[in-house]
Amino acid sequence: MGDRIPVSEPAGMVDVAQLRLDGVELVEVSFVDNAGNVRVKAVPLDRLSDAARFGVGASPCFETFTFDDVMVRGRYLGGPDGDLRLVPDLDRLVRLAAMPGWAWAPADKFTQDGGRFVGCQRAFAARQVRDVAAAGLTARAAFEHEWALGQPDSEEFVPAFDGPAYSQIRLEATADYARELVAALRGQGLQVQQFHPEYALGQVELSVAATDPVTAADDAVLVRHTVRVVSRRHGWRASFAPCLVPGGAGSGGHLHLSVRDADGNLFAGGSGPHGLRPAGESFLAGILRELPALLAIGAGNPASFLRLEPSRWAGVWQVWGREAREAALRLITGTTGTQEWAANVEVKCFDATSNPYLAVGAVLAAGLAGVREKLRLPAEVAGDPATLDEHDRTAAGIRRLPTNAAEAADALAESAVLAEAMGPELHDAMLTVRRAEAERYADADPAEIAAATRWRW
Repeated sequence: MGDRIPVSEPAGMVDVAQLRLDGVELVEVSFVDNAGNVRVKAVPLDRLSDAARFGVGASPCFETFTFDDVMVRGRYLGGPDGDLRLVPDLDRLVRLAAMPGWAWAPADKFTQDGGRFVGCQRAFAARQVRDVAAAGLTARAAFEHEWALGQPDSEEFVPAFDGPAYSQIRLEATADYARELVAALRGQGLQVQQFHPEYALGQVELSVAATDPVTAADDAVLVRHTVRVVSRRHGWRASFAPCLVPGGAGSGGHLHLSVRDADGNLFAGGSGPHGLRPAGESFLAGILRELPALLAIGAGNPASFLRLEPSRWAGVWQVWGREAREAALRLITGTTGTQEWAANVEVKCFDATSNPYLAVGAVLAAGLAGVREKLRLPAEVAGDPATLDEHDRTAAGIRRLPTNAAEAADALAESAVLAEAMGPELHDAMLTVRRAEAERYADADPAEIAAATRWRW
């Protein structure tokens, strides 16, 4: 979508008559705020054309809403005044297979005079994709989805099933659920790569195929939406929150990313570590440098830090390594013969409290800065840094990522790379949200934080 609302019939207008035959009556139009909550408006199918031409009204106050719906105000954005237009991207409109009678489309944000809104997170991601393309590169991305299934009649978390981690017993308990979920996602145009029971209580995981970064963020919203609907149908309650029970393993929202140029994958076929090509190494070094600031975007909620603990494969260390599951930046090279198409990097410290458009856009901006500056990676780290004493970690250059929301927000405030990429309005709005959340929960104990966030995602 361009920088202004289309004033004529939008290109690629969907077949309303066919949607009607398919039983669609209402279209959900969604955006994700800076706290990671998905906000929605809905229009009857007959009004879809008008919505695509002129948008649907929404208050800009949501730009600085905290995750628990407290309205704060930033330097540029927030407050009760003004209006935005949510314009559905009809190229992404899909009939919701798990929610009969409904279709869904992600929204781009515009002002009332038709110009692009400076705080539009989806436009931010698209802008980073364009910047990557201008450098002669192409990126593909996908989010992993981990969530826990609980009983529906308690605000506490009561696991929907039991059994060993990754076990056949858990798969048997979720077999019909998984079959219906995968069928619904396939009916909505998503390619599911795998489904399996996970480690934590009541936890499962699903992966979808990589695609362009903006579509990958759209897919993240759609997958989580579908999971919650199908879970309710099976009598369960799904939570993507990073921590359900303090002290236990949590759910991540890892981002996978690959980058190519005209000669192929930047992470394969080169003379650098594990086949990295020079631009690929620089791209990873850019991400690695900005990880403390990226954490505020990808996992900056107070609950995120209940998950971000050493020795839990959560990626709390600002290091990289091949297949290093304790590293925040994990290089995946693929097996012999697959490197050219399989090699990618995983940002392990992210979770589902993030706005996926901001997460993917910020990582692209960080990586591209590394390419421009021709950064190089430090030595990789293997094993668990937590087993080293502090002196040995310091000598090896191993640093812990921020350990609370306030520290992460400070890192974002200090990042010149992300400040420039986001622009002053969006950068300040993100800081406003994260600092407000950090302040509100600074004295809360882990149980209080988990209770406040358990069913928000």
